[in-house]
Amino acid sequence: MVGLASAAMAEEITIATVNNGDMVRMQSLAPQWEQATGNKINWVVLEENVLRQNVTTDISTGGGQYDVMTIGTYEAPIWGANDWLVSLNDGMAEDWDADDLLPAIRGGLTVDGTLYAAPFYGESSMVMYRTDLMEKAGLEMPEAPTWQFIREAAAAMTDRDNDINGICARGKAGWGENMAFLSAMANSFGARWFDMDWNAQFDSPEWKETLTFYLDMMNESGPAGAANNGFNENLTLFQQGKCGMWIDATVAASFVTNPADSTVADKVGFALAPDTGLGKRGNWLWAWSLAIPASSEKVDVAKDFISWATGKGYTELVAENEGWANVPPGTRTSLYENQAYLDAAPFAEMTLKSINSADPQNPSVQEVPYTGIQFVAIPEFAGIATQVGQLFSDALAGNRSADEALNAAQELTTEEMEAAGY
Repeated sequence: MVGLASAAMAEEITIATVNNGDMVRMQSLAPQWEQATGNKINWVVLEENVLRQNVTTDISTGGGQYDVMTIGTYEAPIWGANDWLVSLNDGMAEDWDADDLLPAIRGGLTVDGTLYAAPFYGESSMVMYRTDLMEKAGLEMPEAPTWQFIREAAAAMTDRDNDINGICARGKAGWGENMAFLSAMANSFGARWFDMDWNAQFDSPEWKETLTFYLDMMNESGPAGAANNGFNENLTLFQQGKCGMWIDATVAASFVTNPADSTVADKVGFALAPDTGLGKRGNWLWAWSLAIPASSEKVDVAKDFISWATGKGYTELVAENEGWANVPPGTRTSLYENQAYLDAAPFAEMTLKSINSADPQNPSVQEVPYTGIQFVAIPEFAGIATQVGQLFSDALAGNRSADEALNAAQELTTEEMEAAGY
């Protein structure tokens, strides 16, 4: 595609992104856009927690460091409503096709009819498991497992002598790391962050059950040092054959089934995120997306890059270079109607099912005053959940009990919310 901005003088844009596999691939393919348009990219590639901190500081102060930011479903509506982001309702490439975006994903990036970010890949979460180890344990994974089954299977699959952990799950502190996992898990146990009057709920029996279950399961069957493991660390463990099961982002499926990267590529099965029979599964909804801060002075070039990176042509480019199984998933209806993709990606159906089953409007069993599944869509959430994540990570490391972590979480969340005027 020849860029919209190719006729103009060549520009350099600065793009901030996360060091996840799909973005690393985008970076490696971007010279094709540079060649077609004559423009250049200055890349700033950061670990997830650091990226969030940097772009949040930059956008809230109007710093103007970046022309394109990689942000998520949490930031897009809040920042869009604050007029911190440029609307993508117009100025995108003609063939970009906003109507092809999956409704659940598009809805999460839209405020009052204005799209503020273009999804690069969309995800929910699900169970990825070793079919050989499940068989060896004499068990069969249901399509829709319960947490109790997961815990029992994890114990049966654990083989400490051969460095195989029955379960890998996020323990690294961060609102988008362990708190994404635990908030979604808590929903399925009937817990919630706040009641209808915005009172913190960490002193509820549901949260105690969630955290105690998680800690016990991880202590029984999780890897050593689990409190330091986030998405990327657990991905590596799974690829090395050291996890019986891993509950995490659906986007990881292409990485665990790719023989070039994964020693267990031909032994992976998929199931829906677990539940406790209360009507909610422990899966989330997220899209890593590209957005333009209002402080950018290169909006046209930025829109041209975003059109390229999130369009159907980019999907075909990845398919051509890396195979259909490795294209960015979870954003477009057309991908899930493409037989070449469905044939190449054994996880496609489970990914779509997981995305479609996530309900950010009604995340918990109980009524809540907020939207968001693995996050609460209020500006204060990131700061609060980062601190709570540290408490829960400390509990996993054995530095405090579940009760101590929950009491401290209740106290700090109450203080922060009162100070914010809720």
